Amino acid sequence: MNNSFGLYLILTDPVAGYEACTEAAVAENIRYLQLRMKNAARSDMVDMGKRLKSITSGTATRLIINDDLESAMDCDADGIHLGQNDLNLTEARKRWAKKGKIFGLSTHSRNQAFQALEQKPDYIGIGPVFPTSTKSDTAPVVGITEAGRIAAEVPLTAAVIGGIHSGNLDIVLQAGATNYCVVSAVNSSTNPRSAIRELQTIWKNRIN
Repeated sequence: MNNSFGLYLILTDPVAGYEACTEAAVAENIRYLQLRMKNAARSDMVDMGKRLKSITSGTATRLIINDDLESAMDCDADGIHLGQNDLNLTEARKRWAKKGKIFGLSTHSRNQAFQALEQKPDYIGIGPVFPTSTKSDTAPVVGITEAGRIAAEVPLTAAVIGGIHSGNLDIVLQAGATNYCVVSAVNSSTNPRSAIRELQTIWKNRIN
């Protein structure tokens, strides 16, 4: 699979609604769509995961669940994204041995990115690139230059994350990143498809 896909969209309380944002992501052929409902009850997470999976099923968009392996399994998502302090990736694979599932891992430094090689994730996140208010437990800021350097050097599919939007995406890509995650840049928009298209146009103009 080509490891250059541009936008990795994370959904957290989107203004336009989870389903509308998912439909927009599918329409724009976004490869990864992550459902992140940090304080939701598991039953709500699973219910929403099933709704979104019904939209992404049979499309190019892969539904990833943040942190909660049981919820990912219960809604038959396409994969799970885990943080440094979550379940170990090796253990997650043992518990969810279904063929073709995707396992992603957050990293916050060069050391963590290269240590991730041992766990063989399908992709890693690198960040935060900028300060961000979308998470209360963020790691220290990595910065544009270092995030781009890590993304360019680590032999894993990587997406940089943290405070990225249409106004700073181009300089992030200039620094060496190929793929990028956004939260607020799409979740705060009443027209998620337009927001996605704007971001991907910037990416295509820089990468191609």
